[in-house]
Amino acid sequence: MGSRNTGNRDTGNRSTGSRGRLRARDLAAATPATRDRYVDLLRVASLAVVVLGHWLMAAVGPDGQVGNLLAVVPELQAVTWVFQVMPVFFFVGGFAHALAHRSRPRYAEFLRARLQRLLRPTMVFVAVWGAAALVLPPLGADGGLAGVALRLVTQPLWFIGIYLAMVALTPPLLRLHERWGWGAFAALAGGAVAVDLLRFAVHVPFVAFLNFAFVWLAVHQLGFLRADGMIPRPALLAGAGLAGAAALVALGPYPLSMVGMPGEKVSNMAPPTLALLCHGLWLVGAVELLRGPGGRFAARAGVWRAVVAANGVAMTAFLWHLTAMLGVYGALLGSGVRLPEPASGAWWAQVPPRLAAAAVLAALLVAAFRRFEAPVPAAPATGTGGPLAALGITLALFGVLGLSLTGFAGLLDGHAATLVVVPVTAPAAVALILAGWLVVERAGRAPGAVTGRSR
Repeated sequence: MGSRNTGNRDTGNRSTGSRGRLRARDLAAATPATRDRYVDLLRVASLAVVVLGHWLMAAVGPDGQVGNLLAVVPELQAVTWVFQVMPVFFFVGGFAHALAHRSRPRYAEFLRARLQRLLRPTMVFVAVWGAAALVLPPLGADGGLAGVALRLVTQPLWFIGIYLAMVALTPPLLRLHERWGWGAFAALAGGAVAVDLLRFAVHVPFVAFLNFAFVWLAVHQLGFLRADGMIPRPALLAGAGLAGAAALVALGPYPLSMVGMPGEKVSNMAPPTLALLCHGLWLVGAVELLRGPGGRFAARAGVWRAVVAANGVAMTAFLWHLTAMLGVYGALLGSGVRLPEPASGAWWAQVPPRLAAAAVLAALLVAAFRRFEAPVPAAPATGTGGPLAALGITLALFGVLGLSLTGFAGLLDGHAATLVVVPVTAPAAVALILAGWLVVERAGRAPGAVTGRSR
């Protein structure tokens, strides 16, 4: 089924755990020659583009209300066909998960290792903002931009929830890939087609939410194919994806924007659509076409050190980037600066200094919280509790998705949001995340747990 890449296992994590906390320079120097550095570069670059996109899309006006720049200037929605790069991150995730599971074939141990890097920084983020949500209302400081921040800062957590689902389903989907190759991808893509037909042609309620699984897991499956050297014609993949997305938008009910827009009847993102899957195919093909020059660029010593350093704080930076951006706007409003109308000439003139200030504040937040993302020495993983681990990650992912919907606004008032058809509150969501994490930890350590070893 093609040559298997074995160079991107968790070598950096193991080195850090056994030798103490190492600097990026030390980890970069210790990188094995077999590691696919281009994949690591794609991970950093895709998250950086997402962060930059969020900073640019947030259009705060003179009254402090947060709007969407793509709604103010609809012509800019076309740029989302290049800058909506979350599919690239999930593609890279599939590559990494394939190699990680092959090096840790026991289900509970695999889940535990992945959750530590995801949930430790996430729970610190939740604790800080949860405390702010408890303190601000009694002080009367939960209105205006602060109230908006309490609602918005958790929205990017949907990405972590989807990523947890990918981790949970990696072992069975990897087995399907190893047996059927492109056939496993085709089955998931076919599921996305069927869902959209039922959604738009038959108007079946709630079926659209199934595409959170079919679309994103299909993109994730492309990472498995990449890990085994099974994407031989990236130009064909890119061309087919781009043509498919263009045809669907031109002829079907799909909007132009590949990110969610306020007030739109149909979103390509929430839930994902077949058009977004085609967009993912085009992006994956495009980055694969750049694999040669991208790999040579990533192999440069200075570039690789920067990639290693950025990968070590990527989750922390992602969690806190909206906090940094809203903090800059809050400082401007608090100091009496009148913000110009979004998309006006004065507004565009302020973009460079606003981005620079957000980058500085984000760097300070990363410096303060990065230690919670640093790998920790792994305790002996003697448990083989696959079913228990599956239960734990299910609780965690529903908790994360629930919190991304509820936010922290109205925490003391019992504010709830609906996750598909189930009402959920922020405290309940946080409890689910904690319970899930503890259950996975238990499954990975308990010597008497039920056997759930992947074969």
